[in-house]
Amino acid sequence: MITLEQTLDILKKDNNFREIISDNRYSLRWQDNPLFSKISFDSRHVDDQTLFFAKGASFKKEYLVAAVAQGLSFYVSQVDYEVGIPAILVTDIKKAMSLVAMEFYGHPEKKLKLIAFTGTKGKTTAAYFAYNILKQSARPAMFSTMNTTLDGKTFFKSQLTTPESLDLFAMMAQAVDNGMTHLIMEVSSQAYLVDRVYGLTFDVGIFLNISPDHIGPIEHPTFEDYFYHKRLLMANSKAVVINAGMDYFNVLAEQVADLPHDFYGPKSANTIENSRAFDFDVTGKLSGHYDIQLIGSFNQENAVAAGLACLRLGTSLADIEKGIAETSVPGRMEVLTQANGAKVFVDYAHNGDSLEKLLSVVEEHQRGKIILILGAPGNKGESRRADFGAVINAHPDLEVILTADDPNFEDPQVISEEIASHITRPVPIIIDREEAIKSALQLTQNENDAVVIAGKGADAYQIIEGQRADYDGDLEVAKKYL
Repeated sequence: MITLEQTLDILKKDNNFREIISDNRYSLRWQDNPLFSKISFDSRHVDDQTLFFAKGASFKKEYLVAAVAQGLSFYVSQVDYEVGIPAILVTDIKKAMSLVAMEFYGHPEKKLKLIAFTGTKGKTTAAYFAYNILKQSARPAMFSTMNTTLDGKTFFKSQLTTPESLDLFAMMAQAVDNGMTHLIMEVSSQAYLVDRVYGLTFDVGIFLNISPDHIGPIEHPTFEDYFYHKRLLMANSKAVVINAGMDYFNVLAEQVADLPHDFYGPKSANTIENSRAFDFDVTGKLSGHYDIQLIGSFNQENAVAAGLACLRLGTSLADIEKGIAETSVPGRMEVLTQANGAKVFVDYAHNGDSLEKLLSVVEEHQRGKIILILGAPGNKGESRRADFGAVINAHPDLEVILTADDPNFEDPQVISEEIASHITRPVPIIIDREEAIKSALQLTQNENDAVVIAGKGADAYQIIEGQRADYDGDLEVAKKYL
C-alpha cells in the first residue's frame, strides 16, 4: 500500500513532481491523504483504491474515461487529460512508476541479492548458469527471456526480457514472500531506455559482449545509443564482471576502474584453458576443471562470467563447478540425431554475431553438408537482415533456406527477400517454417551432415500481427521429421 503523501514525497525527491490538477469537487479528496491498495498501468484493471499510471505513446484519453467509470479517483501522468479527477503531473512517467512501485511493494530489492546480466547475446545462458550455481546452496529466483521462476519450482514464459517496473517489483515481492534469497535478471538495453529498472542498484552487474543489434525506428537510433544504455548497468551495480575479450572493452574498463571488478577471457587473470567440447579448465579465481553440457567456447565464457558473479556473493567453488555441470538451457544448442546420423542443432541465435558463433561451433564438429534455416523478425532489429547476409556470404559452402521468424506486422516473404538481397548466391525461400525444417532434414545423408535451425530456440509460437500464433516449436517440429 502507499499513501498520496508518500507518492508525492517520492516524486519530489526525484525532482519529478510538477503539480496536482484538480477541480473543487476533488480538492478535499487529495488533501485527506488517501491510501492506495493497488497500482496499475492497465486501465481495464482499476477500482476506487487504484493509483493509475497513464503511460505510453499510444495511450488514449478514452482509456482513462473508462477507468473513471470503474471508480478510478487519481492518476499519474505527464499530461492532464481533463477527465474530472485529480491528475498528479510528472515530468517522466516511467521513472515515477519505478520509484513508486519500489515503495508500494515494500522495497523487495533490498531483501534479495541481485545479479544482472547484459550483453547482445548470451544473457539467458549466463542467467541459467548463475541459477544452477546458486540453487546448490541458496534459493534463487530468475527473470530471463526464456523463463521466469519466483519460487524455484514453477517456471513460466516471460513476456519481456526485463518486465515493466510495476510488474518487476510485484514479482520481486512475490519472490521474497516465497522465501527466495537471490534474484538473477537479464537487463536489456530497452530496460534502461524506457526506465524499467530506474533507481535499482544491483549487487553484481555482468557485461558479456556487445555488437550492433536492436537498432531501428522503435528501438535504438544508433549503436552509440545502444551501447550507452547497455553501460548503464555498470553505473548501477556495486560490483561488476566484464568480458575482457569483448569489443570496446577499454571503454568499460575505464568506466569501472573505481568499482570492485573482475575481468575474464583473453588477456585477463581469469582465462579459459584446454577448452574441449564438454569440459575446460580455468585459471584465476575460479581455478579448476569444469564439465559443461553446452558446446562452444562462448558458452564456456558465459559459465565463467556466471561463476565469477556468484563468487562475488560468497558462493563456493564446489557449488560453481556443480552448477555449471548441471546447466542446460531450453532452445540453446539443443542437439538431435537423425536415423542417418546427421545432427540437428536448435538454437536461439538471432543476430549476425551469435549466428556466426553458432555456425563456427557446428563446423568444428560436423564436416559434411550444413543446412541453415533462418528468418528475421518483423518490426524490430532491422539491421540484422544485412548482418545475416554478411555471415552467410562468409560461409560459401553453407546451404540456406530462408523462412518466417515472428514476422509480426511485416510480410515474411518481403523480410526473406530483403535477407536474400544481401546474399551473393541464390537461396530458396520457404515461408512455412515447418515445411522449411522438413525440407532441410530431407537433404542430409550421413553423420557428417547437420541442420542448423536458428532464431526461435524454444519459442513455441510465431508472432503474427501482434499476436502469438500457434506453432509447435523448432525442436518439436524437428523431432516430428527426424
